[in-house]
Amino acid sequence: MPTLVLDSLRKSYPLPAPLLRRRETGRPNLKQALDGVSLTLGPGLYGLLGPNGAGKSTLIHIITGTLAADSGRVLWDGKPARGIAFRRVLGYMPQQQGLYDSYTGRRFLAYLAALKEIPRADVAAQVDRVAAAVNLSDELDKRLSAYSGGMKQRLLLASALLGDPKLLILDEPTAGLDPKERVRLRELLAAMAVDRIILVATHVVSDVESVAAKVILLRAGQIVDAAPVPELIEKYAPGRGLEDVYLHVFGEGDGK
Repeated sequence: MPTLVLDSLRKSYPLPAPLLRRRETGRPNLKQALDGVSLTLGPGLYGLLGPNGAGKSTLIHIITGTLAADSGRVLWDGKPARGIAFRRVLGYMPQQQGLYDSYTGRRFLAYLAALKEIPRADVAAQVDRVAAAVNLSDELDKRLSAYSGGMKQRLLLASALLGDPKLLILDEPTAGLDPKERVRLRELLAAMAVDRIILVATHVVSDVESVAAKVILLRAGQIVDAAPVPELIEKYAPGRGLEDVYLHVFGEGDGK
């Protein structure tokens, strides 16, 4: 069974500092985006919750290899998560991505299938499969300029599913989806999580409350807690819900 290990990940970014302080210290101020994040994940769906600036995007970029950590390791099945072998098992849905309005949905997915090195003979079947999974089959031959925001979001999810990845990283996957499609997506991800690892970063607590094996609470680059939803509720908001857990841990002023 697949295993993803995050081992003591740290990442900081330079911040503007007063000129005098720079002269005194000889180095800029640093914002600690991740401060020793460690996790071991097996098959299942995991929710990643935290306020703006908590480090969710930094963590996602390090896992997917688009950003290097200052220290620490990401391991996939005990090996460093990098190179062609890792890219073949990874499906990533960014929060935003530039789309070519002149492309049709079918052409866009075929283009990404080529980038993922899916054999040409398999591309058509792969495109049809992922489009059906996100309820987009009837829209594949329309230009992306005619797609609504929700349709574009479903197209990005379909692209992440190409190649049947064993690790899915989804950043705000339900943004722009109507309630019916939100429910459909939750059901799809829950079914897929049986034999793969799915990490969902979201501000919408209901997206993960009923389907997550565990919810990871991240604040200021550190994991506050990581546990099944019933345990978090019992610990932080007995008799209530995951949104109340969020408010208790992060406060109403942190935003969702």
